[in-house]
Parts: sequence; structure tokens; C-alpha cells
Amino acid sequence: MIITTTNSIEGRKIVEYMGICSGEAILGANVFRDLFASVRDLVGGRANSYEKVIRAGKEVALGDMQTQATELGANAILGVALDYEVIGSKGSMMMVIASGTAVRIE
Repeated sequence: MIITTTNSIEGRKIVEYMGICSGEAILGANVFRDLFASVRDLVGGRANSYEKVIRAGKEVALGDMQTQATELGANAILGVALDYEVIGSKGSMMMVIASGTAVRIE
């Protein structure tokens, strides 16, 4: 399956628009990760543990979106957008949403 942020795929004709597809991932925060990220804020540097969680959330959301597109009969997803939000009463969770247009291309 081709997944792209563009609205078309060069050299490929869109045969059918199957509809909007999306995938979501909600990830909980970790007390120890938060503690080490706070230390990183003080001394500088990258918070690798958070970066790994963000990447994992992105992969889950993209995977769910791809599964939904496949169920619709699509072989490509166009116009993909990723959205990241902090949710929960204390901002203790992160939500990643991937969405795009499922299409069938030649």
C-alpha cells in the first residue's frame, strides 16, 4: 500500500475514492519517563524515551489507518495528516491520530 501526504501519486491514476480512513493511538505517560524528561529539561538534550513513545504512537495510528483502508478495498492512502494531542486531567496521556483518503489506484 502506498501512503503519502500528497494529494496524488505521480504517474498513477486514481480509479476510485473509497472514503476517509483514520487510525488512533492513545498512550499513557510513565512516572519514571517524566522524571528523566524533567532532568533533561534542566541539563539539556533530547528526551529519547518520549521520542520513542511518539514514534510508537505514530506507527500504531498509521497501521490502524492502513488496516481500515485495506478493509475499504483501497491500495493507497492520500493526503495523510498526523495530529498529536496531550489529553487527560493532568496531561498524562498522548493521543496520535492519522487520517487520509483511501483510494484505489491503477
